Amino acid sequence: MVMHVTVSIAIAGASGYAGGEVARLLLGHPDVTLGALTAHANAGQRVGAHLPHLRALADRTFDPTSAEVLAGHDVVVLALPHGASGALAAELEARGEDVLVLDCGADHRLVDPAAWRAFYGSEHAGTWTYGLPELLHAGEHVATAQRAELAAARRVAVPGCNVTAVTLGLAPGIAAGVVEPTDVVAVLANGYSGAGKAAKTHLLASEALGSAVPYAVGGTHRHIPEIQQNLRAAGAADVTISFTPTLVPMARGILATATARLAPGVDAAAVRQAWERAYDGEPFVHLLPDGQWPTTAATLGANTALVQVAVDAAAGRVVTVTAIDNLVKGTAGAAVQSMNLALGLPEHTGLPTEGVAP
Repeated sequence: MVMHVTVSIAIAGASGYAGGEVARLLLGHPDVTLGALTAHANAGQRVGAHLPHLRALADRTFDPTSAEVLAGHDVVVLALPHGASGALAAELEARGEDVLVLDCGADHRLVDPAAWRAFYGSEHAGTWTYGLPELLHAGEHVATAQRAELAAARRVAVPGCNVTAVTLGLAPGIAAGVVEPTDVVAVLANGYSGAGKAAKTHLLASEALGSAVPYAVGGTHRHIPEIQQNLRAAGAADVTISFTPTLVPMARGILATATARLAPGVDAAAVRQAWERAYDGEPFVHLLPDGQWPTTAATLGANTALVQVAVDAAAGRVVTVTAIDNLVKGTAGAAVQSMNLALGLPEHTGLPTEGVAP
């Protein structure tokens, strides 16, 4: 008889959008139990006051965020602001406990410390195993190497949400050599939850409704080096990307349109074959039938990424469009998916693939 083992999980930063979404997904996971739910300013307050949609947790109270509170769990998820998780992770490391830690922030994603300093302005906290199971490595047509790394990991850096959308859109073309990586352009429509839960004037409904607002324009967005890192992993010798995100009046979702020059001598059939081969059998990344385009509405609440690819023959460019829910496949779902691999559980456990519509 096989004994069923339940994994205990603590979430640091559980009152925010990312932490709350991790909690929502884990409430439907058959192999876990939720332990400590911590917060900073909201410590001591009822969970139901901040996450009223999570009725199963409504009467619980947020604990303060500290290594002492997080200790003793099998898994710790850090859903903290960028720059905050590095120190807390180091404290957990110093305790010497055998715990799986997943960082939903940016602190441990980048391999190059110089890139971290240039875009984040502080010292690099170190590099952890990258939590995008579908990330193609150079020479791969199907993602296997990244999954093997995650299966052996005890420290996982969850990707940035914009990064996930652009990477999934372009990596098959890079890995197959059908696009050139030195003239990549990505323009994204982003839901407001990606900007976090802090009260800021430009995030008020009176400012946002009926308006589309670009931000971090001109090569300043912090996700740029992470996208470059992923495309180099897929086989690009060098990556040049113009990246422009735009806030649009929706709560969730990313629609990423990313284009690259068609490699010389490549025809349109070979382009689509590269994406078909890369995502054939993937549980969460789906290449749509030819002519059907992704929408953010079709991914809401689900851990799916919907992808389409086309060739603009007149411009000599490949066009990809990718839709994800930024809080699920873009953050919390990626954390749970990576956690499943690291714990030896089926990768899809506890993760929805069906969206919510209308």
